[in-house]
Amino acid sequence: MTVLVNLVVMLGMFAVVPMGLALVGGPEAARVRPWWLLGAVPGALALWLPRGGLATALAVLYALATVVLAAQAPLRLARTRSLAPAEVAVLTALAAPSVAGVALVAERAGYELFGFELEILALTVPHFHFAGFAAALVAGLVCRTDGGRAARAAAWSVPVGTLLVLVGYFLGDWAELLGAAVLTAGMWMVGYAVWRGPRAGSADRTTRVLLTVSAAVLVATMALALSWALGEATGLPHLSLTWTAATHGVGNALGFALCSLLAWRRLTGSATGPGPVRPGGRPRG
Repeated sequence: MTVLVNLVVMLGMFAVVPMGLALVGGPEAARVRPWWLLGAVPGALALWLPRGGLATALAVLYALATVVLAAQAPLRLARTRSLAPAEVAVLTALAAPSVAGVALVAERAGYELFGFELEILALTVPHFHFAGFAAALVAGLVCRTDGGRAARAAAWSVPVGTLLVLVGYFLGDWAELLGAAVLTAGMWMVGYAVWRGPRAGSADRTTRVLLTVSAAVLVATMALALSWALGEATGLPHLSLTWTAATHGVGNALGFALCSLLAWRRLTGSATGPGPVRPGGRPRG
């Protein structure tokens, strides 16, 4: 499983976050984008080295990059002075990779941070790149272009669900199940909003295919995540953590996150992406 998880994490570091920052827009993302790879490269190297001092030092460089990215969230909030649903989702996206960065440092050091097993810490890294960064960002993008109830609910519930999952790590299986339920509901609403909005309205066939895949895959992948959380809380039969990562994790990374961001990149028609995300409006800038 280690090789698969590492490849998924590298996809997040080198493709998902850079593409997402282009779509976030604004001076905050523009400050981070040019040097993001300076953190991603050592972070990727840390994944493949044995646990120890060198791997930890390289992971620290990546963690610093994610902390700088997270610091852009309050700066953006101070500039926009907006807690509209789409903005909340974008702020969550900016902050989420820092959780992954801290988890990576602890896992590479062989330190069971807050008592979590190293396997859990290793899976926390991709989770907060994709369920944290990518999912929250896509929810914000959908809310910007579709002011409907489902899109607004998704822009709130994905960040709330992500936070509840994080809190659930500390409180126990039932709290984590609550977070998984909220996050699943939010992701399904994202898929629904994508299906009825930008997918239906796009005249470009490739973009429609990418959006169709990104919306459809959420039905299965989030059901798997919910099934795992339910099984952990109740003891009901469910896939192992390894198989959940290989199905839910890979499906969300490739089918949802990558396809979504490629589609939104095509929708914006710009390599640099739109300006600040705002619900019910068009990109600024």
